[in-house]
Amino acid sequence: MPNRNGGVRRSLRQAVEVPRVLVIDSYDSFVYNLVQYLGELGADPIIHRNDAITIDEAVAIGADGVLLSPGPGRPEDAGILCEAVPAFAAQGTPVFGVCLGHQAIGHVYGAEVVRAPELMHGKTSDISHDGQGVFAGLPTPLTATRYHSLVLNEDSVPESLEVTARTADGMIMGVRHREFDVEGVQFHPESILTGAGHDLLQNFLNRL
Repeated sequence: MPNRNGGVRRSLRQAVEVPRVLVIDSYDSFVYNLVQYLGELGADPIIHRNDAITIDEAVAIGADGVLLSPGPGRPEDAGILCEAVPAFAAQGTPVFGVCLGHQAIGHVYGAEVVRAPELMHGKTSDISHDGQGVFAGLPTPLTATRYHSLVLNEDSVPESLEVTARTADGMIMGVRHREFDVEGVQFHPESILTGAGHDLLQNFLNRL
């Protein structure tokens, strides 16, 4: 007699698709915290350094989503980080940028990346957001941890990007493309001091 329960279990396993997320690592110590969060949320992270893979090789992986990691320096100097934004956006693959990744999104679409008025290194700020995209269902203001010396210049943000989050003093903390599934945050959702970081990343995974 066939084992019907075993057949049901196999069917359930086959029905559950694990989203594969390409993580483009920009040499930041926080990358593996992000990878850990993605794994805890049920994703399969695939990690490649930004200068150890070509954009064609990255696209050929066929990931369900792409996470552009934090890192030092400027986005235009971070390997394939900036190339990845339009390459994946054009084929409809959701892209989410964190810190340097967020700046890469801004840079690619025409925003100027400038020095911030104040160096932020492990400081928390209250972030007000629009409650959409990765911010869906999250409290506002949201406590966010910041590690950055660069920001997007408000006056240079193009029409193609909408500002989704700000600090109390007006610094841009999030952007979203109006046409493509591309979104970024300046702060670190993986920091233990950031509120609802898991929920924010879950919102990204929900789009995959």
